[in-house]
Parts: sequence; C-alpha cells; structure tokens
Amino acid sequence: MIGDPVRHSLSPSLHNAAFAALGLDWVYVAFHVPGGSGMSAVEAMRTLGLAGLSVTMPHKADVVAGVDRLGSVATRLGVVNTISWARSSDRELVGESTDGAGFIDALKGDEGFDPAGRRCVVLGAGGAGRSVTLALADAGAGSVTVVGRKPDAAQQCAELAGAAGSSAEPGRLEEAVAAADLLVNATPVGMAAGDGLPFGMKSEWLQSSHFVADLIYAPARTPLVIEARARGAASVNGLGMLIHQAGRQVEVWTGRPAPLEAMSAAALSALSHPSE
Repeated sequence: MIGDPVRHSLSPSLHNAAFAALGLDWVYVAFHVPGGSGMSAVEAMRTLGLAGLSVTMPHKADVVAGVDRLGSVATRLGVVNTISWARSSDRELVGESTDGAGFIDALKGDEGFDPAGRRCVVLGAGGAGRSVTLALADAGAGSVTVVGRKPDAAQQCAELAGAAGSSAEPGRLEEAVAAADLLVNATPVGMAAGDGLPFGMKSEWLQSSHFVADLIYAPARTPLVIEARARGAASVNGLGMLIHQAGRQVEVWTGRPAPLEAMSAAALSALSHPSE
C-alpha cells in the first residue's frame, strides 16, 4: 500500500487476515510515499515483482499514467486504488478502482438496502463522492443528486451518473434530503471532534424513512449517524465499505473469494486496540 499518510491505516490488518485465512504465505505492508512519488512506486512494483498494490491519497490520480491499462471503472473515474498483474500477462499492470463497488456490496450485502430505483443524495463531490455516484448509477439508482460547495465539481460528479445525475448547491440541501431515500456523506465532516452535520444540515430534516450512510468509519458514530438514529432512520458508517473494497482487492490479486468474516474480525479488533 502506498499513501500519505498511511500510519494508522486498517488495510494491513484486513489484508494480512485475509492472506492468513486463505493459507497464503503473503504479507501486506504500508509504505509512506510522499505526494508526487506515486509513479516511482508503480515502477518499484515492476522492479520488485510485488503481487499487488493498493493506492490511497494522494496518489490515486497520479498512478494512472504508470499502469499499462485501466479497468472499466477506473477509466470512467480517472483514478486507481488497485494495481494488479493482468491474468494474461506477467508484464502488464492493470489499474482499477474497487471503492464504489465495495460501497454497493456493503449496502446490499450487509444492510439489505438495494439502491435500484431509489432516490439518492451524495454529499461531497471529491474522490469518494465520485466513486459512490458512479457506483449508485451502475446499480440502477433512480436518481443521484450530488451536493457540493463548488458547482462545477458537483456537476462533473453528477455527470458520472448519466441521465440519473443532477447537482445541487448546499442552499438546496433541505429540498434534496426531503426527496431522498438514501443519503450518503462523502465529505470528511464528522471525523474531527466538534464537527456538526455536513453542509449545515439540520437534524430535523432527517426522517425515519431515510437510509443514511456515512463513509467515515472512525469515529464509528459520527454526528450524522447519531442524529439519523435519533430520528429513527437506519444508518451505517463506512467500515463495511472499507472491508468490501478490500475484499474485492483480495479477489483481484489472488483469484479467490475474499474471507470477509476474517477481514471484518481483524478490522474490529484493530479499531478496538489501536496501535500507539
């Protein structure tokens, strides 16, 4: 794994638990790679013969030029979080993104919520918002409204959803939430102590009919999750997405089904006993 920062990432715990459960003599380690050096890390993968590479911020866009080809999702997003060797070649590197698919896996498989035909609102038009917007559209969402402070970025994100996509400024958030079945927080608001709700949302806008997904997993109970549950809405944090996107990486690298139960147990253990 390459990124900056990576010190407190759960990914090594997840992947090493997966490799152990699969009986593979593999090890997954996190490398601190400063911004601007992502391409060099991809070349190191070739030189060292690494079996796979996870890519996190700030390298997801930079490494695109370092792979030989992109998967279908990465092509549309223009970012990569997973690099693997092509099945047909031991010299061709393929870049793909598993984030959005991991979100849908968690939503449908863990929570029993199918976004097909549903009205969805995504808060935030950054990398996470873009991945989720595209994944929701691919899953058949009836509509996907992207709310962002920068109108151009929100519109570009919404365009990933094709005819189902639209954008809205924060001033129209109450209207968007009122019409939504699914509300997704893809902003970092909620991670820091003292944070409120994203874009100044009011808790009374949340209803018991909503399903609320916050992509933040630490803390496990963000202000949005707390308020949603207080209003009777079903809600979930981002841990399931993290586990499922990692599970898809395991399948890409090993060609075997991911041991999701072992990965989940490792994630919960790591969160309960964080390293100093």
